[in-house]
Amino acid sequence: MTDLSDTQQQLRDLAGQRDAVILAHNYQRPEVQDAADFVGDSLELARKAAATDAAVILFCGVHFMAETAKILSPAKTVLMPDTHAGCPMADMVTVEGLRALKAQHPGAAVVAYVNTSAEIKAEVDVCCTSANAPDIVARIPAEQPIIFVPDRNLGDWVAGRTGRTNMIMWNGYCPVHEEMTVDEVRAVVEAHPGAELMAHPECSRDVRALATMITSTSGMLRYPAGSAARVFVVATETGLLHRLRALYPEREFVPAARGAICPNMKRTTLEKAIQALDEGLNEIVVPPRIAERALAAVERMMQ
Repeated sequence: MTDLSDTQQQLRDLAGQRDAVILAHNYQRPEVQDAADFVGDSLELARKAAATDAAVILFCGVHFMAETAKILSPAKTVLMPDTHAGCPMADMVTVEGLRALKAQHPGAAVVAYVNTSAEIKAEVDVCCTSANAPDIVARIPAEQPIIFVPDRNLGDWVAGRTGRTNMIMWNGYCPVHEEMTVDEVRAVVEAHPGAELMAHPECSRDVRALATMITSTSGMLRYPAGSAARVFVVATETGLLHRLRALYPEREFVPAARGAICPNMKRTTLEKAIQALDEGLNEIVVPPRIAERALAAVERMMQ
């Protein structure tokens, strides 16, 4: 890393003193991403959390991600800069509701998007991310019904990719992606002739139908390398554009919707990160009974 601000350097120095690794999601503020040891999507950060030798994980993301890190590294101290950084989609599925749905469909495999609480992960057979959801669903016997929680848009995309007609979708969604309208996105694409549209599978079916490529954030970071396009419209949270512009300075990246900002992801600041790490604040605790059951589903996702 080069040209760090004084505040970024303060965080880096403190991480060294505390034997901490700083993980940041692709949707974090640019200055937080630039101060982190690793930046990635949910699956990439889960792998880093599982593999780290550091004593402390400072997780710059939202609550379910920090919980996943704790599940994978129970002996590590996992801290969050702001514990109020939650996920509306994750909050849309409840343990009671999921148990009731499972009772209605005995024998169904239960697949949970990683964007869920530890309590939900403890109730399912396997977790997935947007990067590996089709592969995970494809491994489940074709005749076995699948309960998919909580994102109906990701589930709909996976069903289309895998040809599964026996998926039971929980009625959840990401507000940031759901609120992108097809008219808004089409207008941005038409304003940039020759542009390619990269869309996250959390987008609605109508928005995905406009896309050149539907993929996870990690997929979006790879896609321009093999494309001849000079301009890309990006239908996901705007935090990803910082990394795209750094990776491909000769290309132009345009947000598909300027309002595609996750307020929870933006709660993390450098100042909060420094305070949490300096004072050991906001430690993530997952009850052992929950963690043990959730670990099996998360490990299957990792495999």
